[in-house]
Amino acid sequence: MKSFDEIRARAADRKGGDEVLQSLLGPRADNAALVAVTDDRVLSTMANRIFAAGFVWSVIEQKWPGFEDAFLGFEPRALLFQPDDFWHDLALDKRIVRNPQKIASVRENAAFVARISQEHGGFGRFLADWPAGDQIGLTAYLGKSGSRLGGNTGQYLLRWLGWDTYIVSADMVAALRDAGLGIAEKPTSKKDQAAIQAQLNAWADETGLPRAHISRILSMSIGTNHTAEELRAYMGD
Repeated sequence: MKSFDEIRARAADRKGGDEVLQSLLGPRADNAALVAVTDDRVLSTMANRIFAAGFVWSVIEQKWPGFEDAFLGFEPRALLFQPDDFWHDLALDKRIVRNPQKIASVRENAAFVARISQEHGGFGRFLADWPAGDQIGLTAYLGKSGSRLGGNTGQYLLRWLGWDTYIVSADMVAALRDAGLGIAEKPTSKKDQAAIQAQLNAWADETGLPRAHISRILSMSIGTNHTAEELRAYMGD
């Protein structure tokens, strides 16, 4: 395996120096802080990432105030009291993207969030207590127990909520393969996922960096060399 110092140096060189690279990494995630995230914000972020999947993210962001109104501020218990007509009418509501399957996922995830919150004293506390080195276990749980939270959607959900999350993007995978990690180009097998987790954990222990920062450095070390301005626009900075 190439050393992570070598990978970071390559990323810094591509972005115009270590100072620029550092500015693109974003704040350090604090998993413990998720205790303070309320259930309505968890459900709102779930819905945001689900509706954004396969869609133009900027359109979803522009319409999001309408989503908040239409879905009653994403308060899980309030939504669970709504009759079938409420959900049927949302499929005709111009304030939101009218995708019946994704609308239905909000109803299903409201029940999911409410259940986990009751069991753990808040969905945010459930996330805060999950071991930082077991992202694959957490994303697998979200994919199995929630609605439409599998694949990268679950990863983006955790990243948006502030959990220290790596994103298995094409560039990240390419960087890992280039570094010598024996995984497939599309590492969907449990074996490949475990190898990625183990390598990210090793580098986190070695460098003291958050896994989210390691993920971004890997992605910026290879592939299309987007400018710092393009990346900041993409990340919303």
